[in-house]
Amino acid sequence: MAYLAHLTEDREQTVKEHLMGTAKLAAEFAGQFGCSDWGYCCGMLHDIGKYSEAFQSHLRNKDNKKVDHSTAGAQVCEEIGGAYRYMEACIAGHHAGLPDYGGTGSMSDEASLHGRLLKHIEDFSPYKSEIEIPKVETAPFDPCCVKDSGFSLSVFIRMIFSCLVDADYLDTEKFMTAGQVDRDSGESIDLLYDKLMDHISGWLSCYDDKTINGRRSEILRSCLDKANTQRGLFRLTVPTGGGKTMASLSFALRHAKENHMNRVIYVIPYTGIIEQNAKVFKEKLGEENVLEDHYNADYKTSEELTSMYRASENWDKPVVVTTNVQFFESLFSNKPSKCRKLHNIANSVIVFDEAQMLPTDYLKPCIYMMEELIRTYRASIVLCTATQPALQQFFSPDMEAVELCPRMEDQFDFFKRTEFDDDGFITEEELVTRLNKENQALCIVNTRKRAQSLYNKVDSDGSYHLSTCMYPEHRRRALDEIRMRLKEGKRCVVISTSLVEAGVDLDFETVYRQLAGVDSILQAAGRCNREGKRALADSRVRIFRFRDDERIPGQMQQIETTSVLLKEGIDISLQEGVKDYFTRLYKLIDRTLDKKEILDKFHKYPYFEFSSAAGDFKLIEQNTYTVFVAKTEEAKSLLCRMKNQEFSKSLMRKAGQYCVQVHENILNQLYNSGKAEQLSAEIQDLYVLLDETWYTEKVGLKMDDISGIPVFL
Repeated sequence: MAYLAHLTEDREQTVKEHLMGTAKLAAEFAGQFGCSDWGYCCGMLHDIGKYSEAFQSHLRNKDNKKVDHSTAGAQVCEEIGGAYRYMEACIAGHHAGLPDYGGTGSMSDEASLHGRLLKHIEDFSPYKSEIEIPKVETAPFDPCCVKDSGFSLSVFIRMIFSCLVDADYLDTEKFMTAGQVDRDSGESIDLLYDKLMDHISGWLSCYDDKTINGRRSEILRSCLDKANTQRGLFRLTVPTGGGKTMASLSFALRHAKENHMNRVIYVIPYTGIIEQNAKVFKEKLGEENVLEDHYNADYKTSEELTSMYRASENWDKPVVVTTNVQFFESLFSNKPSKCRKLHNIANSVIVFDEAQMLPTDYLKPCIYMMEELIRTYRASIVLCTATQPALQQFFSPDMEAVELCPRMEDQFDFFKRTEFDDDGFITEEELVTRLNKENQALCIVNTRKRAQSLYNKVDSDGSYHLSTCMYPEHRRRALDEIRMRLKEGKRCVVISTSLVEAGVDLDFETVYRQLAGVDSILQAAGRCNREGKRALADSRVRIFRFRDDERIPGQMQQIETTSVLLKEGIDISLQEGVKDYFTRLYKLIDRTLDKKEILDKFHKYPYFEFSSAAGDFKLIEQNTYTVFVAKTEEAKSLLCRMKNQEFSKSLMRKAGQYCVQVHENILNQLYNSGKAEQLSAEIQDLYVLLDETWYTEKVGLKMDDISGIPVFL
């Protein structure tokens, strides 16, 4: 009898064929970090449980009886012992996910790795007549060169797991589709670099450092020159207007070309910035070479984008643009679907745009992971921002970041567009009086409720409100009007939350900023005299505090650190001031830089907690609810379709343009007062607003009568 792994109406794939196909692919993937033998061995052992009579009967007879075929290979590894034990979690979890090791007693949880190793399973011994257990000879990593050997081993296991699950999926896909699969890895890094050089070559000849273009060219040339170095840690600290996006892309592509690296990965905190950058990259490099992987990217619903959707599963494109959430949560995940891409992070240039936005609650595990990618997985990392956080203290002493920006302090002096004023404490009424005298001004406050309160008090002529109380499509319309008034020189006073601080191209004469973290204040300053057309003395950023300042959970340390710096007379617009701010802040919040104690879950082998860590590592805590607002004809049409139980990803993406995120206390008030109802039991956190008077064209969802905790953004 032939032992089968997969079966269709007209074709069969034997277990041996599937094991060999998977092993060869996994070996190729693991070869990117020098461990092809591990990938090959994992591939050869992952499905040996399919040699049991029970599995063969299940496959051939198409019965519903579940047969555990994943535990067998793990038990063989345990029997062999030694380094083979490092593959146990990969093999046992190649369908359900990497498990926690669990307890050590005879009654250990069956879902844990220890429980799986003790589990009685169907006899699979016929594998011995067809499969020879491959040797594993390479070391997972050099123990003398890593930060924490336990953590390094956990990353290695996760990387081998990635190689295995991607190879398993691809080999199965090839069989099930008879090889008729549409996959396109895009063009080579060398070709993309040539395309970019064709675009920027004219810029490089400008050497007039008294002009903006000359300064941008100087920064660009420096990035290209320093790209011809070995892999490592880099910083690109460029002021607003300095051409950061093209400079970082130029460095990344040349660095990848010179070091024979496979791809460039851009990691960005905001979806809005992702879409802007991806658009630029696609224009220069071709749409087929740039993959966007974030919530708003929708490839699955279009037949024309099937190839791109498949690439999104494992990041098989030369340029990938993604979010902090997607990047780090995947690296700490235990699920096959999220981990498939991890091996393609190896041998890549990784650019962290707006690096100051790295999540502070998980900063230490993120830094550990970044250092591991550099040391063991042949990656280079670029920390790219105008407000460089003081991260060097968290890297090992021998990993010193190389600055790519030439004459950095001089560049910031040249691109300086504003002067800062510390206005101290004021009342809302005093602020309103000032704003009513302004021609074109932006005022940014810390909560949505405060933004609405201020907006309702300023003169209505030429005034606008912006916050996430307005659904995205509403904000887009408001921004279009704001840009038009600014361009035409008309009066335009905008009351906003911090959502305008990044990814929104606006240029005001004056910016008012409620006291916040230094990085937020400097981001706000980037909306003042952005084009540099006004005199420095006439372009003011005014920092203020309300006399009745509310407490902002999660932001109090940032606010107080900035307050101390201002009291000491430190110039927060200078790079030394920025460094001082982050150094003090990180010292103040040191205990919460690994809030969920992720690193503790990987200190001691074999007691790793892959599943628990994945559950705890959530950059965005799920404590908000979605309220759909059906005020436009398109929104009403979408609502009708959702009420008819249509919940495709494409439809939900469109519906997201008419949604407002609210905290639980606000949702409860809307729901209990009959102003909102749950849309469907299918999606429990989705509600629809019933009382449209609670949503206005001016401010969106009204907050003035809703009590409770402050609401951000």
